[in-house]
Amino acid sequence: MRITYSFELDKGERSRFDIDTERYSQKTQDTQRPKVPEKWTELGYCQCPNCPLKVSEHPHCPAALDLQRVIETFARENAYQKVKVRVETPQRIFEKHCSVEEGLRSMMGLVMATSGCPVLGEMKPLASNHVPFSNNDEFVMRSVSLYLMQQYFRLRDHKAPDWELKGLVERSKRLQAVNQALWQRIHVVCEGDSSLKALLSFFSLASSITFSLEAQLGKLRKSIDGGSASDAPAPF
Repeated sequence: MRITYSFELDKGERSRFDIDTERYSQKTQDTQRPKVPEKWTELGYCQCPNCPLKVSEHPHCPAALDLQRVIETFARENAYQKVKVRVETPQRIFEKHCSVEEGLRSMMGLVMATSGCPVLGEMKPLASNHVPFSNNDEFVMRSVSLYLMQQYFRLRDHKAPDWELKGLVERSKRLQAVNQALWQRIHVVCEGDSSLKALLSFFSLASSITFSLEAQLGKLRKSIDGGSASDAPAPF
C-alpha cells in the first residue's frame, strides 16, 4: 500500500513523500531511501538500548535511513510554521492546514512504524488503516482496539490472551526507548526544531499509554458508554 504526503509551506516550497508501507516485507527497492546515508544513520550511532539488531549485520538503523530525507527536508524549518498537508491513501484523501510539527508527527509516525525496525514494527498493523493527524484520544483508541483484536485472535488460536493490557503498556515502553534514541540521533543535524518537536510530540502520544493508560481509558469510556459510565476508570 502506498501513502503520499505532500507539504506546501506558506513561502511556496513543496515536498512530496511516497511511502510504501510494505517496502520491507516485499523487499522492493525504496526510491525514497538515501543513496548516501549520513553518519547519524549508522546503527552504532546512538543505538537504542533495546535494539535487537547487530552492527555486523545491519550497518545502518532502518528507521534512521527512512527518516533521513524527511530530516534533511525540514532540518531548518520552524515547528510552528504553517503548512498545507495533503495525505492520499488508497481509501481517501485528507487535507489540513496545520503546523509543520503536526504534519511531520503524522508522517514520521507512519514512516517509523513501517520501517525495518523490529521494535517500531509492532505498530505496523495501524498503518493499514492510517489516520493522519490523530489526536491523543484517537491514538489511544486505535492502539487499544488493535491490541484487543490481537488478543482475540490469540484466544482463537488457543493461546492465553492479555485482556488486562499489560503487554500493551510494555510495548509502549519499548517504543518510548526507541523514540528517545531517535531524538538523540537527529538532534545534531537539525538547525530548526520541526523534526525534533514532531518526535517529541509522537513521544508524548506513546507515553500516554505507558504512564496514564487507566486514566485515558476512563476518559474514553464516557464516550463509549454514552455518558452513562462512572467517572472512575475501570479497575485492572
